[in-house]
Amino acid sequence: MSGLERVDLGEVPYGEAVAAMAEWVRERREGEAGDRLFLLEHPAVITYGTRTPPAELPARTGIPVVEVDRGGQATYHGPGQLVGYLVVDLRERGPADVVRWVENALIAALGTLGFPAIRRDTPRGGQSLVGVWTPDLKKIASIGMRIRGGVTSHGFALNVDPDLGVFDTFVACGLPEAPMTSLAEQAAALGRPAPAEDEVRDAVAAAFGATARAGAR
Repeated sequence: MSGLERVDLGEVPYGEAVAAMAEWVRERREGEAGDRLFLLEHPAVITYGTRTPPAELPARTGIPVVEVDRGGQATYHGPGQLVGYLVVDLRERGPADVVRWVENALIAALGTLGFPAIRRDTPRGGQSLVGVWTPDLKKIASIGMRIRGGVTSHGFALNVDPDLGVFDTFVACGLPEAPMTSLAEQAAALGRPAPAEDEVRDAVAAAFGATARAGAR
């Protein structure tokens, strides 16, 4: 495996993307396609992994709430957010920490856009801190992956300029004390214009492509 194909899908309803994901995984497992990074955006939806406590879900928002078979807990997808789904065959790579790969690639992408970002280690016995954070410990990207039969699915959500207020209606990522942020909010704090969505997509795709070619994890 030497590369990662970029596939831009535009706006796709969440249910349609999840239904298509099984076919993407099948194609990869059977060798009909190579490793791929699907870049897209969803209409507003709150999703949650199978281990999310009911108390962390919103009581009433007017936004659809959907259970999904991925890791991670509740999060929001909507306009202004870049979603990336990775369909990668780990059997051709050997053991790999795919979550660490996603974190590192997103950190690299944000760096090329001029936004510093960090990974946070999970405290022993503490809550998961998977994702990408700003230096002032605001979460800017969430990650929820699944691996079945050696092939990954699901992926990440990077906040470019979404409605951050939706995150206040539930416990995002199981971390009630972790504020969410976006590139637009960070740019405003720095007194600079926010990057265009196309620029963000290109930076993210380039970062994932570079690490895939290098076999970086």
